Amino acid sequence: MNVVKIHPRGYCYGVVDAITMAKRIAQDPKTPRPIYILGQIVHNQHTVLELEQYGITTLDGGSRLELLDKVPDGATVIFTAHGISPAVKARAQERHLTFFDATCPDVTKTHTLIQEKIQHGYSIIYIGTKGHPEPEGAMGEAPPDRVFLVTNVQDVDSVPFDPATPLAIVTQTTLSQWDTQAIIEALLARYPHAEVHNEICLATQLRQEAAVKAAKDVDMVVVVGDRRSNNSNRLVEVVEKIAHKPSVRVESVEDLDPNWFEGVKTVGVTAGSSTPSRITREVINRLETLKQPD
Repeated sequence: MNVVKIHPRGYCYGVVDAITMAKRIAQDPKTPRPIYILGQIVHNQHTVLELEQYGITTLDGGSRLELLDKVPDGATVIFTAHGISPAVKARAQERHLTFFDATCPDVTKTHTLIQEKIQHGYSIIYIGTKGHPEPEGAMGEAPPDRVFLVTNVQDVDSVPFDPATPLAIVTQTTLSQWDTQAIIEALLARYPHAEVHNEICLATQLRQEAAVKAAKDVDMVVVVGDRRSNNSNRLVEVVEKIAHKPSVRVESVEDLDPNWFEGVKTVGVTAGSSTPSRITREVINRLETLKQPD
C-alpha cells in the first residue's frame, strides 16, 4: 500500500503544553495529592492512560462544576486544554484547592474576547459543539441570557436576540472552517450588523487544509484520532465533503479493517491535534504492509 503522510498532523503546541504541565505537576513532590484532571486533558484515551501512570486521575462524565464536586478537600486539580469557566475557578478557590490551568492559549484568547464584548454591551452567539467542554468554558464568560449556542444552520432561527442588539459571533477553535462559514453566512443574513470573530485556531485550519489538498491525490484518507476529538472528526468531514474522497477515523492500529482498502492503491494518513505520534506511526506501519491491489 502506498501511504502518503499528510503534514501537518498530530499534536499542536497547546496539547504539548497541557500534557507537559500535567507531567511536571505530578513529578513535583510539593504538589498536594491526590491529583485530578476535570475531564480528559485532551481528547485522546491513550494520553489519559499515560497520565494515569503519573498518578493523575481523570474525572469524566458531567459538567466541570459537577466533576469539581467529586474532588476531595486538599487535593490538586488540573483544568484541561479546552478551557474553564470563571464559575469553576471560583468554586476551586472557595474550597482552597490547589489548581493549575492548562487551557490552550488560543482558547484563552477566545475567553478574553468574550469578556471584552460583554463589558461593551454585546451579546454572544457562540458557534460550537453541544456537550463539548470548550463551549462550556467559553460561554461561561457571559451571563446566561447574553450568550447562545449555535451548532448548525438550523439553529440560527432559534437565536433569541433582538435584531437591534449589539452582537458578536464567536467560534469554537476546533471546528470545520467550511461548515462554520455556512453558519456565519446564515447568521449574517438575519443579523447583518453582527461582528464576526472566527476563532478557529491555526493548527486546526492547517490540518484541515492539508488533508483536503492531499485527498485529491489519494484514494482515501485515514484520520487517526479519538472518537471524542472534535478536530479529528472534523478532519473526516472535510475530506468527505470538500475533497469528496472516502475517509475513516481510527483510534489505533487495532481499528484498521483490511476490507476498507479493497481497490485502494494510495491512502493518505493524518491525525487530530490530540493524537500521540506513536499511535499514528503504528497505523502508518500497518497500512504499508497491506498488499496493493493488482
